[in-house]
Amino acid sequence: MATQHDIALTRALAELPGPLPPSGVIHLAIPHTSRFTIVGNHLAQHAELSLVAIGIGVHIQSMPTGSEVGIKALASRFAEGERTIAAALRELEAHGYLSRTRVRLANGRLVTRTVFCNQPGAALRGGTVVTPVPLVAPVPAPAPLVTPAHVPVVVAPAPAPSPSPSPEPTPVPEESHPPVRVPSRTAPKAARRPLPRPRELTPELRQTASAILAGLRSHAKELVLSEDDVEALVPGVAAWLERDAHPDTIRHALTTELPQPPKHPAKIVKHRLTVLLPPPLPGAQELAPVRRTLVIPLQNCDGCDRAFRATAPGHCRGCRNEPTATAA
Repeated sequence: MATQHDIALTRALAELPGPLPPSGVIHLAIPHTSRFTIVGNHLAQHAELSLVAIGIGVHIQSMPTGSEVGIKALASRFAEGERTIAAALRELEAHGYLSRTRVRLANGRLVTRTVFCNQPGAALRGGTVVTPVPLVAPVPAPAPLVTPAHVPVVVAPAPAPSPSPSPEPTPVPEESHPPVRVPSRTAPKAARRPLPRPRELTPELRQTASAILAGLRSHAKELVLSEDDVEALVPGVAAWLERDAHPDTIRHALTTELPQPPKHPAKIVKHRLTVLLPPPLPGAQELAPVRRTLVIPLQNCDGCDRAFRATAPGHCRGCRNEPTATAA
């Protein structure tokens, strides 16, 4: 693969018009058709930002709206440690590219809101509210595939040395950008587990489960269930009873540490019957004793000091047979 790349670059350089510079980088500017991000030279060639800060700034600018760009998220993506990444984010904040504020949502939760500005200088000069722009360029119609030898090559002219920095590019009017569709801030909720059901809802199980549900208000005055709620929750209690759960155990699981005030008693009971369902009791086969292999320890012979296996110290087989062999 490297040889093919070298041949393609050699052919592209041979087609460049004019002489090549004796040193320095040579740009092969092939236009992008998809998956590209426009980054200003004020960020890519910033004189006061570190290379890590410039790289993280370019990475954040290329991410779509709603992506996680916190310290831990970046540390899990790149080899730099959390201290290096935190210092780079502070550099971007100091130069106006990044803004992190703590805001409180409608449900009272505190979250960190991160805003990245691709042109902080233009935002300060304009003095107006800058609407967000899409961080991912729109994808046009797919272009026909061409070989590297026929790819049009554009050579960027070498900039003339100048003691004064070049002015920033004129900002593009915001009206030319299409509207941004901001994703939802809350992750999609997982599907709720169904209410457990017994293998067979016998009349005895139905009667006992109905009595337990109807009597919950005697143990917790907040758990007042209607007849429809009791009828709907009977299979859940029957599943507990089928697994040999005692009625007192079921009442304790349903009535302890209730939220105050409980707005929906039937939903609380259904949730606890579902997530706190105990496993079935193990049978005789699961409780069978485990067979153990008897291991005879090693002993040292009192006569020849050889090792042999025996339950008690003594002589090995050779020393025990030695008097018999001598008498013969």
